[in-house]
Amino acid sequence: MTTPFSNPLPIPVLGFCAYSGTGKTTLLTQLIPELTRRGVRLAVIKHAHHTFDVDTPGKDSYEMRKAGARQMLVASHVRWALMTEDEVDGDPSLPHLLAQIEADKVDMVLVEGFKKLALPKIELHRAAHGKPFIHTDDNNIMAVACCDDTVLPDGIRRLDLNNVAQIADFVQEFAANWQPAPLQLPLSASQIPSPQGSRSVREGLDHILATITPLSEQQQCQLDELDNRILAQDAISPVNVPQQTNSAMDGYAVAMSVQCSHYQVVGEVLAGHGYQGQLSAGQAVRIMTGAPLPDGADAVQPREHAEEKDGQVCFSKPMKAGQNIRMAGEDIAKGATALQQGCRLGAAELGLLASLGMDNATVKRKPVVAVFSTGDEVSQPGQPLSDNCIFDSNRYTIKSMARRMGCDVLDLGIIADDEAALEQALLDASEKADMIISSGGVSVGNADFIKTVLARIGKINFWRINMRPGRPLAFGEIGKALFFGLPGNPVAVMVSFIQFVQPALRKLAGEADWQAQLIPAVTDMPLRSRTGRTEFLRGIYHIGTDGQLHVRTTGAQGSGMLTSMSKSNCLIVIGEEADQVPANSRVYIQPFADLL
Repeated sequence: MTTPFSNPLPIPVLGFCAYSGTGKTTLLTQLIPELTRRGVRLAVIKHAHHTFDVDTPGKDSYEMRKAGARQMLVASHVRWALMTEDEVDGDPSLPHLLAQIEADKVDMVLVEGFKKLALPKIELHRAAHGKPFIHTDDNNIMAVACCDDTVLPDGIRRLDLNNVAQIADFVQEFAANWQPAPLQLPLSASQIPSPQGSRSVREGLDHILATITPLSEQQQCQLDELDNRILAQDAISPVNVPQQTNSAMDGYAVAMSVQCSHYQVVGEVLAGHGYQGQLSAGQAVRIMTGAPLPDGADAVQPREHAEEKDGQVCFSKPMKAGQNIRMAGEDIAKGATALQQGCRLGAAELGLLASLGMDNATVKRKPVVAVFSTGDEVSQPGQPLSDNCIFDSNRYTIKSMARRMGCDVLDLGIIADDEAALEQALLDASEKADMIISSGGVSVGNADFIKTVLARIGKINFWRINMRPGRPLAFGEIGKALFFGLPGNPVAVMVSFIQFVQPALRKLAGEADWQAQLIPAVTDMPLRSRTGRTEFLRGIYHIGTDGQLHVRTTGAQGSGMLTSMSKSNCLIVIGEEADQVPANSRVYIQPFADLL
């Protein structure tokens, strides 16, 4: 029985397994130089079944290790070695060992031993030893390297144990066809059944999005008013971009229909100007970046490769037709769609519209979002804090995120614990806003009177979402407005907004085909969750020395600790199927981008 194995590296790992005495080490000492000769950079991990030392008594490193140093790093200009004292029960962890490999410096890893792990392997077998096959109980065996006397069943790839070149060919074939194991998206529907009365994150989001119809009203806005708006109609280019075939470099435009050792310089073209006339074979003009290409010219040679003297120019590098030329319309052709409806307009899109000469566009109306807080325990910031009360922070968090999404915000303030006042405020908001958002007082089974009002004037569902933080969620409609009741804890408010309100607002605003951005990263620390719920940990991502994206948590993860959000730049998303994630494993992160 093999133990599951997850390769934490972005490079292939291939094992070699056999019974003792079959010749694993002998083969590898022949295979490694053959692969190295072919240009393959290798790392090798060997599983030793006994106590071993890597240096000898009397050496400084040996004496310091024996004196109690848990890690001893020895380095010279030729090599460096890290020796670690790390006694564990049972076999060492191969994923942990692999994580020590500098993956940017090698192309693949060969592993000797670890035959009980479910990693891709080549089995070595000698019939004369009388040992049973390993592949009969391990479907991770990709080939058997054996002697002529070995009889293999059909369907097993056979390699000659004495033909190192053939085995090297197989190793290179394996590496060429290897693909990293796909990560399971943590927000996809889980196979774990939800408890009665609760929903997974995916189930809740799918239900919400299915009820939303995008706004239909459109507005004509000037270029300076279009930032963060949703395009309501395709933007059709009225011109070619670029409008003329032009030079991509400062240099010399030449007519090279006939190759010459020298070209006659007959003029100069600056950006915004043109050359009157047509270049003939053997002629050149000095030209600036962006200047229109003269008729007859078919290549541009950069200035740094040219030497001009007495009206003649020669080039130190060969040319080919079409080099350093931008063809008219190669970016956008006249009449083509420059931007599609449903696009959210940002700096690049506004610049593109301006480059087409367009000073206005038709966009969707901004969603109007009404936000309120409720409860006698909530105090307005800037006012004296009463005993047993807290300052209202959630309302300002929600308003900020809604504005960053391009919404107009209607602030309803703090509504007192008065049933009639709350009902009237919600009814008024439903006439003015497309969406109403509150926080707190919506827990399943909560006796807060807000639930009574919502049930009377709207169609509201109260859910337990299998996520942390942010379990309680209310969603529905009050009149023509959508309603979201978010949890009360500050971090839970922000996480719930990101996962549910954000996609709902994007669809409501008319933004087409938006998906939450989930990026794979390597966790620098072990992470814990609970099977059956999606965990959103506050994280800090960075680029590691291995060139990969790494992430760690901000520390304490309490749902009332806003500092965990202010210190973070992403959420680490752990799916419902996991209860723990070892360090150096791949996880998904959800960057905050510009929402927070």
